[in-house]
Amino acid sequence: MTKTMLSQEDVQLLLTDPSGQVRVETATKIATSYGEGKLTEAERKLAEEIFAVMVQDAEVRVRETLASHLKESLTVPHDVALSLAKDVESVSLPVLRSSEVLTDADLVTIIGNAGSAKQVAVAGRSVVSDQVSSALVESGSEEAVTTLVSNEGAVLSEVTLQKAVDTFGDKEPLQTAMVKRPGLPITVSERLVTLVSEHLRDELVTRQELSSSLATDLLLQTRERATINLSSGSSEDELVNLVHHMNENDRLTASIVLRALCMGDLAFFEAALAELSGVSLKNSRTLIHDPGQLGLKRLYDKAGLPSAQFTAVRAAIDATRETEYDGGENDRERYSRRIIERILTQYGDLGVEFEADDLEYLLNKMSDLPGEYSKDV
Repeated sequence: MTKTMLSQEDVQLLLTDPSGQVRVETATKIATSYGEGKLTEAERKLAEEIFAVMVQDAEVRVRETLASHLKESLTVPHDVALSLAKDVESVSLPVLRSSEVLTDADLVTIIGNAGSAKQVAVAGRSVVSDQVSSALVESGSEEAVTTLVSNEGAVLSEVTLQKAVDTFGDKEPLQTAMVKRPGLPITVSERLVTLVSEHLRDELVTRQELSSSLATDLLLQTRERATINLSSGSSEDELVNLVHHMNENDRLTASIVLRALCMGDLAFFEAALAELSGVSLKNSRTLIHDPGQLGLKRLYDKAGLPSAQFTAVRAAIDATRETEYDGGENDRERYSRRIIERILTQYGDLGVEFEADDLEYLLNKMSDLPGEYSKDV
């Protein structure tokens, strides 16, 4: 059967019969056998010579036939695959979606010169490298970028995801794709909190496995409250990255730093003061926990935080030292409640000047936290 498909009669007919239908039928025979790997070495070379001619055929149906049968071939010559990938959309799209013969450099070049349909085809490939993803986000259409973000086989760096939010972050299809994408970097989740609808906020909490306390804060639609809880459970590198990102975008405010500490999120507080003061995280921790208490004051002042809040910060730091997780269910919530209670019971006597929003937030937050714990404050 293979011999019949690649007979001299077929080749002669291909060269002499002007009928487009004959060329389509011949292309189908040869490409099918080639794609199935049924050819001898000599036949394979002959087939490839024929392909090199057919990719220039004026009949689009011939080129469509080649693309359809060769799109998944791992042995098709690179120049044949590339020619098909650069062809009109009806020819190129199957190859752009599937051909592993195309290199990242090929795809990047095509992305820069192609319309949206070709970009979408590339974005939907089973595997998309970071290089190709970056090119798509840099110059791709909204549909292509949304397809890319929806593709779990696409490698997307944090920088590339941030660029996608910069460009199309106000578009709901892209927002939905971001929310549904597994394992978003914390900095991207933090930005999405401020962009997405209430419905998508709920899904962001569920899909990104954010805490139940964050779910409450998201429903309140406040960036700061949500960000505090986003930091919980993050690795040290993620936390440092988050506070740096927030600082670069003018979102590492005195208010959020104080709220985080009052919620018992000491790790966020340590990273925030390191970022704001320009010292290392290690040195920040050393100064914050200086037994002589002078280190914290120097670091706090260097970070440029309001002096009126320092007494509350001092009391919160003391409270975190004296309070431990009890190991029971909801122990983090009970721990946070203890810290808040300590601050709220002392702030008046100590002359702490809370902003009205901060005080209201802490009061409301405490009312949401469990009040029973195994150890008295």
